[in-house]
Amino acid sequence: MSTATPSGPLPGTSAAEHLSPSFPERAAWGTASKLRAWQAEALELYLAEQPRDFLAAATPGAGKTTFALRLAAELRARRVIDRITVVAPTDHLKRQWADAAARAGIRLDPGFRNAHGRSARHFHGVVVTYAQVAMRPALHRELTLSGRTLVILDEVHHGGDALSWGDAIREAFEPATKRLSLTGTPFRSDTAPIPFVQYEPDASGVRVSKSDYNYGYARALHDGVVRPVLFMVYAGHMRWRTRAGDEMEAKLGEDNTKDITSSAWRTALEPTGEWIPAVLRAADRRLTEVRHGIPDAGGLVIATDQSTARAYAKILEEICGEPVTVVLSDEKEASSRIEEFSGNTRRWMVAVRMVSEGVDVPRLAVGVYATSASTALFFAQAIGRFVRARRRGETASVFLPNVPGLMALAAQLELERDHALDRRSGDDDDDGLLDDQLLNAANREERASEEAGLGTWEAIGSDASFDRVLYDGTEFGTLAEPGSDEEFDFIGIPGLLEPDQVAELLRHRQSRQSRRAGERRRQVAEEEKPEPVALYRTLKEQRSLLNSLVGLWARHTGEAHSQVHAELRRVCGGPAVAQASVTQLQARIELLRRRLGSR
Repeated sequence: MSTATPSGPLPGTSAAEHLSPSFPERAAWGTASKLRAWQAEALELYLAEQPRDFLAAATPGAGKTTFALRLAAELRARRVIDRITVVAPTDHLKRQWADAAARAGIRLDPGFRNAHGRSARHFHGVVVTYAQVAMRPALHRELTLSGRTLVILDEVHHGGDALSWGDAIREAFEPATKRLSLTGTPFRSDTAPIPFVQYEPDASGVRVSKSDYNYGYARALHDGVVRPVLFMVYAGHMRWRTRAGDEMEAKLGEDNTKDITSSAWRTALEPTGEWIPAVLRAADRRLTEVRHGIPDAGGLVIATDQSTARAYAKILEEICGEPVTVVLSDEKEASSRIEEFSGNTRRWMVAVRMVSEGVDVPRLAVGVYATSASTALFFAQAIGRFVRARRRGETASVFLPNVPGLMALAAQLELERDHALDRRSGDDDDDGLLDDQLLNAANREERASEEAGLGTWEAIGSDASFDRVLYDGTEFGTLAEPGSDEEFDFIGIPGLLEPDQVAELLRHRQSRQSRRAGERRRQVAEEEKPEPVALYRTLKEQRSLLNSLVGLWARHTGEAHSQVHAELRRVCGGPAVAQASVTQLQARIELLRRRLGSR
């Protein structure tokens, strides 16, 4: 990230020198009587120059709202501004901003409507959404011109959601006296420019965003401002039927083609299978462990759509024995449900995407990533729901399917990214990660297949297995059955630990698991059972090995290669080699090995 500040505290910043880096009166939503060190540092940097535009990029949960409102109060006190406009992504966040501002002595109107045209005189300003501004930019320009205005653009990357939105925001707020842009994820998955963000060419000539102040996850974690994240990774065996009628099977985490990976992922997320129930049971067990140290800790399942969200909630209610809060973005009571859950002690909430960004529920400590979304932007926003720390020692636990794209994002959690305005060569696939479009296309297969006169895509079955824990870019543990002692070694880790204690305990649990595995191997050897044949992991290796074995068999029998492949498909099932998964290729390889060994 190109930024005006170094990675550590600025030398000579007196405000930061005398402040705790993390917990001034728990500094939750709204302003605290004291600022965190980074907030004081950023405020001092801003006030030294008082620029017209300022972009502050701070990791989710760090306290961007507190910083922005303290700055607004300071500018009002100095009579630099007369009024304030806050632009937020959602209606729910409008109320959160207004409540936080009230605690800072600033009266903002979250009920402002375009049709009204004005807010009451007793308000210092308004809170609106990006969609409101896009609908009537001329009106909001008029409001901006009605006084010396500070515009706070919350999660400013939304300004590039559509070309019309960006144009509207520029029209509405170009005359503003001051503009403060905030983001927890200063990048987008596309090349749409973000209004009022400065771009500069990097060494390759690609224009990237430039923050005036940056407070990344790595520094926030060091300061104790955010929680460390334990990614609980689950694999499993998936079976499905394609619309062409082929029965497919694959394991999550294998090096398959993207279409096989996306179909296996889709199968795992089906509530009718066994993968989701097993993972939800493990997550609920993890939440129980966390609540020993954090009694009000809550869990959140992020679902792809409304029907699966309701199905997941039903499964969870059977598991935990209490009602589950369901939040659907198109329901009027969605915001009130989030607020109610934030204030009570219920265990679980299930939601579609509206909880992925900006919504503040500090007690969320356990998450299940049960959505098909896979862009870096969405992933960062989703994980941001769990990292807000209320006291030192809290950890966050997020359960993930073993999908290569998600594993890469989890491993790079501490990596700061810029928003690239230009495409680099080879960037067409979003850094090689899976994209929503793959799974959205898979979800449309049923309708498309009906129109083409083919069958329908169908999930046949799934099961889950604990795969490993990913923490601080390091992997711990190996495969274990759900409900086993080996699994509990990892999901039973206490919820209150310092980051170095987490790593040490994970290493200890991994050693214990390795000893158990060694004992089992010795027991198998004593019983003279053959060791399992090593499995090749990559498609290229699998196909090469299969073709070699097919060639050997063809020379023995005089059959054509095509006949051998056809017979293997008949016996083992599945599609042609080019479309087969790693698991299906392995089955054919083992069959040929047995036949060759018997000759």
